[in-house]
Amino acid sequence: MKDKQNLIIVILAVLLVTAVGYIAVTKYQERQIGVFQKGLQAGYEQAVIQLVQQATTCQPVQLRVENKTVDMIAVGCLQIKQGNLSLGS
Repeated sequence: MKDKQNLIIVILAVLLVTAVGYIAVTKYQERQIGVFQKGLQAGYEQAVIQLVQQATTCQPVQLRVENKTVDMIAVGCLQIKQGNLSLGS
């Protein structure tokens, strides 16, 4: 009878250690993913800020995505002079 109780206690202890280990690993991975996502978000924000700063200098900013290229410029830099659309500063 005592051997059976000891076996049950050992099995429960192993299951408890396994469950605690699983929870700890899961929480650690969630934390790492959160840090990674915050880094990505900060990178996106910095890229957009840099694009806006460059575009507002009234110089075209060339953007490339896959095989497409687009020139971006701030709308406020565009002026209509004598019926022609031109870049102004």
